[in-house]
Amino acid sequence: MTWTQGYAPVGGSIWLSALFAVVPILYFLWALGMKGMKGHVAALTTVVLAILDAIAIFHFPVGKAVSSTLYGMVTGLWPIGWIVVTSVLVYNITVKTGHFDVIRQSISGLTDDRRIQMLLIAFCFGAFLEGAAGFGAPVAIAGAMLVGLGFSPLYAAGLCLIADTAPVAFGGLGIPVTAMAGVTHANPLLLSQVIGRQLPLLSLFLPFLLVIIMSGWKGLKEVFPAALTAGASFAIVQFLTSNYLGPQLPDVLSAIVSLLSLVILLKFWKPKTTFRFAHEAGQAEAAASVAAHDLHGKANAKGSTAKHTAGEVFQAWLPYIVLTIVLIIWTLPGVKKELANFTHVFHFPGLDNEILKVAPIAAKPTKMPALYTFDIFAATGTAIFLTAVITKFITGMSTKDFFKTIGETLNQLKYPLLTIALVVGYGQLTNYSGMSGTMALALAKTGFLFPFFAPLLGWIGVFLTGSDTSSNLLFGNLQQLTAQQLHINQYLTMGANSSGGVVGKMISPQSIAVGASATGLVGKEGQLYRFTLKYSILLLAVIAVITFLQAYVVPGMIPGK
Repeated sequence: MTWTQGYAPVGGSIWLSALFAVVPILYFLWALGMKGMKGHVAALTTVVLAILDAIAIFHFPVGKAVSSTLYGMVTGLWPIGWIVVTSVLVYNITVKTGHFDVIRQSISGLTDDRRIQMLLIAFCFGAFLEGAAGFGAPVAIAGAMLVGLGFSPLYAAGLCLIADTAPVAFGGLGIPVTAMAGVTHANPLLLSQVIGRQLPLLSLFLPFLLVIIMSGWKGLKEVFPAALTAGASFAIVQFLTSNYLGPQLPDVLSAIVSLLSLVILLKFWKPKTTFRFAHEAGQAEAAASVAAHDLHGKANAKGSTAKHTAGEVFQAWLPYIVLTIVLIIWTLPGVKKELANFTHVFHFPGLDNEILKVAPIAAKPTKMPALYTFDIFAATGTAIFLTAVITKFITGMSTKDFFKTIGETLNQLKYPLLTIALVVGYGQLTNYSGMSGTMALALAKTGFLFPFFAPLLGWIGVFLTGSDTSSNLLFGNLQQLTAQQLHINQYLTMGANSSGGVVGKMISPQSIAVGASATGLVGKEGQLYRFTLKYSILLLAVIAVITFLQAYVVPGMIPGK
């Protein structure tokens, strides 16, 4: 039976209705950030509250409320949870076999300074992983690597989440942009160009912010050349590729150029002082070993003072080199086509094509699909699992220890996986019940100020869904229709949706759960949320001001109409 969404169920008032729609979000923020609940407890109680809200206020049928939540939960486990499990598995294997200690030594050979190590791994390597894979892989892999180097779990996860803002809009070889272009029938190159004239300003600034978070303004002055090199090289390539090549390659090429530029700089320049965290107390290597031991069990690591040959260093890095190659292969059109032959698509019962979204969220009444895709071979997580199998042989791990490590990894991630499932379930509930549409319509009522608030829509969408792609699919049409009604460049507001969404990624419950699970912060998700929240709001304000200026002060910056 088809059910039609209603966006103003409370007395016909969009503002009052939006107030009720936002209640579960406010509760979740309070439960996680102020009350300090464990992630899975906060997520579970939020889902229960949201289901009651959807049924009582938005008149969402009980069966469909349960079905949409379950739909989100299974999506959270596959493919998202699968990526988290396999990413942490690869890291755990390298720790247990002692290979990660060699990686740590090789990075220390470039620099012992934690600030520059962060730029190399969280900013550069994380951006590459976002461009090649996305869906949580950058935070999971880069965060675990930083913990292994000696970073505290909170800083490892928090810095990776903040660093991941620069590449998100073009993640997974441009999927967020191409998805929005498909749903709005827009030109993907024009969308890419708009985003490419907003985010490079953020990308240039981001390395400076990351260093300031770690070591303050004084610390930034000491590594200013490194921050400038990483940010400027990334921003320039991101601008050029997004404007002249399209949305597929900005992340991959920007990350490679930024990483190589930083490595070349380190051949000729070193900071005057070496920055360490206070908790290391001059014993960085010992702290790193303790961190890895505490998080992942007994690690058969080599002595931290050992000298390693070039061959040993290459073998230690080989799992991540293989990971990069495998992820690239997985994205090749011919390979994707072949792997898709093993994909099974299921019509989710009680939900698929049984809900109508209507104007002004959609230009005309549109049935909402609910298709669950089980892409057992095409999934990014499967590519990472293949890397884990290859890593077993590279590191010489026995088959017995390999399966034991799989079991330990699953046990380590049981609560994070539950959290991920619940928060994605909540996101789908808000989508199908019309609650997210109500919040969007309230913002669309801001008229002349809408360009300022357009990024906030994307920010909310990513907070709810954990995905810039999902946010673009959720609000792309609304951004387009509202811009047309206000006689504003539609490409500006659609691009702002994606640009605003990237800074919501760091506080998305899904991202928080991934970051916590990869770095050993399970049960302390509230600390991670408080760490990232203020920076998310700061960067959102920057994007909002840029969009407003592009709408009314420098409209010539934006292509299209």
